[in-house]
Amino acid sequence: MPEVVLDSTVLVSAFLTKTGVSAELLVHARRKAYHLCLTDQIIEETQQVLLEYQRIRKRYHYPDRSVIQFVKGLRAISHLSTNLPEIRAVLRDPNDDAVIACALAAKANYIVTRDKDLLSMEKYERVRIVAPEKFMKILRENPQDLINSASERILHRLDATNCRSSPSTKSMPNIMDP
Repeated sequence: MPEVVLDSTVLVSAFLTKTGVSAELLVHARRKAYHLCLTDQIIEETQQVLLEYQRIRKRYHYPDRSVIQFVKGLRAISHLSTNLPEIRAVLRDPNDDAVIACALAAKANYIVTRDKDLLSMEKYERVRIVAPEKFMKILRENPQDLINSASERILHRLDATNCRSSPSTKSMPNIMDP
């Protein structure tokens, strides 16, 4: 099964637009179409944006407890990548470097993002960087591409301990519920 990193732009979008492609990607993660790999930093950034960005809070109305439940759901369905390498790939935003570091630590096949700096890279080492719509198309139309990509990753995987299951996977709240 392929390893995939969703960045905070996709996670925020999934929370705000329950019927959008980003939310659908989380449904696929819950159904184990791919392994969702995140870091504490990606989850914390998502939570911070949803709780503290007034521009978003004015446009979308939701209680803080919905954000907390969403974050708990993310932790329940994701593998938390640890032992992140230090990299300097994106000059404008060090948070983007953290997303790439997560992908490298998890031996990910894909980073799914809406971030223009990341998308402009298209690839970092062996990690493809795609928009949610592109990854959804891959999921829908080319599941064999995911299998082949995952098989290639397995051949190159030296240390599987960098991507560990979150201990809270026993009870998996529905992350789509407000």
